Amino acid sequence: MKTDALTLRQLRALRAVADSGSLTLAAAQLGLTPPAIHSQLKSLDDLAGTALLQRAEHGVFRPTAEGRALLVAEGQIATALARAGREIAALRQGHSGTVVLGVVSTGKYFAPFLVATLQRALPRIEVTLRIGNRDAILAALAGDELDLAIMGRPPREPAVISDPVGPHPHIIIAAPDHPLAAQDPVMPGDLLSQTFLSREEGSGTRILMTRFLDRIGEGAPWRAVEMGTNETIKQAVIAGLGIALISQHTCTEELRAGRLTALSAIGLPIQRSWYLLHRADRAPSPATERIRAAIAGLGGSFLPRIAPALP
Repeated sequence: MKTDALTLRQLRALRAVADSGSLTLAAAQLGLTPPAIHSQLKSLDDLAGTALLQRAEHGVFRPTAEGRALLVAEGQIATALARAGREIAALRQGHSGTVVLGVVSTGKYFAPFLVATLQRALPRIEVTLRIGNRDAILAALAGDELDLAIMGRPPREPAVISDPVGPHPHIIIAAPDHPLAAQDPVMPGDLLSQTFLSREEGSGTRILMTRFLDRIGEGAPWRAVEMGTNETIKQAVIAGLGIALISQHTCTEELRAGRLTALSAIGLPIQRSWYLLHRADRAPSPATERIRAAIAGLGGSFLPRIAPALP
């Protein structure tokens, strides 16, 4: 059968005649004339190389075996098209789709929980999570690889539309037996005399630490040792290798368990916010807009809770 020349109009004509048994009734159903229906069926017979309908009793048309085989295919095509129509409507209304969410490294402590919450609320929208340091997330945003991003400080470039989604406090942590742990408050000079364990260049936490120490030290030198991850930094602080300025959301469990302590000093904690943002020059897809609204509606409830230390 020459299927490359077959049309949906021909299949619909075949279905209408097979169901009604009449050219006249099929024509009325499809809004055509009986000769137009006859022409469609004649073309379909030519493509199949055989008759697809035959006259039975009282002039009623019934499908031949070949016609029944083609009607099975027509039913499958109609079902597939109806399903595609529903999927297109769902995509346009934001009920389904794919959204790529970029989160800076510090956010990995809450991002999986957030995505799980979104998947339960909007199961037909697939949320793909990408985690990297601030520079990596900004590069992905500039490269149009992300639909949404969560980070601390909105960038100047690319231009974005941002909304705060919850508090993001930063603290300086030390081992519980560190000499500064007993001071309240810790003086700036005592802080500057310590070794700071720091994230890599391009990290938003590294930028915040640099600005804080430069401000309290008024340009005085300070020492930092770079470490690649928050987990490494926390373990190094626990081991007594130094202190660190870090997002409080990365160490809530260690603080609660008493493995770390937050130093008391003027200007601490540094109060920041988490922001949800997307590019200003890109209109969010309906699915992206639904995910954005869902995150905003959570009111920061997905962020780690700051629990008091255990006695």
